[in-house]
Amino acid sequence: MVRLSRDALAEVERAMASEATAHAAWPLAIDGPGFRLRIIERGAALRWRLFGLAYGDQGLLVRRSLYDAAGGYPLTPIMEDVILTRRLRRLARGTRLHTPIRADARRWKRDGALRGSLRNVWLLALFLAGVSPHTLERWYRPEPRGR
Repeated sequence: MVRLSRDALAEVERAMASEATAHAAWPLAIDGPGFRLRIIERGAALRWRLFGLAYGDQGLLVRRSLYDAAGGYPLTPIMEDVILTRRLRRLARGTRLHTPIRADARRWKRDGALRGSLRNVWLLALFLAGVSPHTLERWYRPEPRGR
């Protein structure tokens, strides 16, 4: 779950009022204490700055026309946000918004902040190297869904 503050919503209005904004993402702020969570936040900011890759928990803001031109949200079991942001950045420059949005820390608590983040970096590297999202899903979710 992700929460937008009033400041983040106001930033949406300003960004979308500008024709220059085709798609955007917010900085990630994980709603929980701890040094490891701050490292994850910095890693997400670095990934966005260096590679233009924003994950869904960073909130993806996309103009409808660009969303349609990018083929919409891909039907894939994992890496759908990465696929979409890669398509978007091929079509238009992304904007980094300034007001963080808050993501629930429950996933990092469940998976372990360090272990889960290292797994995600590894899966992203494998995906970018050409490994199928269906194969990656088995490693991301070793248990079948619904159990």
